[in-house]
Amino acid sequence: MLGKMMYQPLLLSGLIEHAAQYHGDTAVLSKEVDGTVTHSDWLTVSNNAKRMANGLAALGLKPADRIATLAWNNRRHLEAWYAISGSGMICHTINPRLFPEQLSYIVNDADDQALLFDITFLPLIMAIKDSLKGIKYFICLGARDDKVVAQLPETLFFDELLEQSAAEFDWPQFDETTASSLCYTSGTTGNPKGILYTHRSSVLHAIALCMPDVSALSAQDVLLPVVPMFHVNAWGTPYAAALTGCSLILPGPNLDGDSLVSLIDDYKVTVALGVPTIWQSLLAAAKNRGSKLDSMTRTIVGGAACPPSVIKTFREDFNCDAIHGWGMTETSPLGTMNQIKAKHKSLSDSEVNRVRESQGRPPYGIQIRLMDTENPEQVVAEDGHSQGNLQARGHWVISDYFTENPEAVTEDGWFDTGDIATIDADGYMNIRDRAKDLIKSGGEWISSVELENIAVEHPQVKMAAAIAAKHARWGERPVLIVVKEQGSSVEEAQILEFYNGRVASWQIPDKVIFVDNIVLNGAGKMVKNDLRREYGNVLLDS
Repeated sequence: MLGKMMYQPLLLSGLIEHAAQYHGDTAVLSKEVDGTVTHSDWLTVSNNAKRMANGLAALGLKPADRIATLAWNNRRHLEAWYAISGSGMICHTINPRLFPEQLSYIVNDADDQALLFDITFLPLIMAIKDSLKGIKYFICLGARDDKVVAQLPETLFFDELLEQSAAEFDWPQFDETTASSLCYTSGTTGNPKGILYTHRSSVLHAIALCMPDVSALSAQDVLLPVVPMFHVNAWGTPYAAALTGCSLILPGPNLDGDSLVSLIDDYKVTVALGVPTIWQSLLAAAKNRGSKLDSMTRTIVGGAACPPSVIKTFREDFNCDAIHGWGMTETSPLGTMNQIKAKHKSLSDSEVNRVRESQGRPPYGIQIRLMDTENPEQVVAEDGHSQGNLQARGHWVISDYFTENPEAVTEDGWFDTGDIATIDADGYMNIRDRAKDLIKSGGEWISSVELENIAVEHPQVKMAAAIAAKHARWGERPVLIVVKEQGSSVEEAQILEFYNGRVASWQIPDKVIFVDNIVLNGAGKMVKNDLRREYGNVLLDS
């Protein structure tokens, strides 16, 4: 027997409709590419999204068409998001930090019909334009600009499309499993792979993101998504912001520490989200400027393993709760979030800190498990010590990739993340390493993440990457690649001495190599493949 309750499909258009109706006057601020700040609100965002939906339809674009965006976190990008997905098209956010060949590949693989772009990316578009096969329209996210027309005469302009389009628009209703948006993995090896989200998965993900045991987002918050909208949909925050009706601060292209400190202090940001490298820059800038980031109550740290020192600094020096999370493009990305349980309140500060250093536990909607690395069909005990291949399943986890690729899930329906982890009896998961980044020395495993976290605690180390280098006797040994803090004179012996008592002596790196820079990929993660290629034989050579 079926229940007798109303049914309405979970659609992204419902989020912006809710924000406009009940939080219409709540601020949406946008840092534009020219450095100015645009003051808007949820009602205006909704109205402009409807106008743009009419404008896209007038161009002949239709439901299920893929519409690409190459843009920063700003108001027009947000309005375009809701216009595209809300009208039944698929919003394909493109990461401009990928190589030009990868950009061309994903635009063609997605069969994008139109490309919306910020003016700062015009040179990039001109460099790849001839290789783009299906793009019918180039739309610049701004007012008419003669410099753009001179280089790309066929360009249409967002502001003109809004002016020419009717304000009246009814969001269409359709199956909630309809595709809503498309993101590609950062593709450090091989071609990037597409992940096609549904309206249902994205709305459920937004609801989960707001839960108290995740980000605890509410209408009282001022939210700053530092993570780009082209990186797993800014972790779903533009959807969660509309769902709660909170104030939204879109930071634009300048994500340096000084710019972020100014946004936080000027607009009283309460919660922000970003990757560890961003927060390291922010903390340094705040200390240099004497800012205490007084309005900040919490920050979500994800995208890569967060050094415990960053979490500690946020809490002890800035009275800001730093919450460690984990996820992937394939998990929308929310997988786990580190919020403590009631029983942890009776622990000592040091004991709570140890709990908070893990990536946390799954919210409702996600399940995780560990499988034996040697016997893939054997489940590993969740005792906090036993390691295994991390797998996930849930309402917003991929079932298959967008185009032809290796199978995304196991025969029994789990997605293999490629991470090596432990899980304790309370569900707290700790990433030990990426499977490909583990170092196997004399038959024993060494975590590169643990070595990196210790290294960046050293006051004269800005960034560190631990890699496996070939070794004649032990097979592999750890080598540490280090970027010094500016003005530092630290030497190899001092770095290695810093490991004493922190790890077993046989896990201490064999060598420290100082470099000026470590390359990050489009998701802000270190490109260890390149480091292994360059330094993987250094112990053999010596």
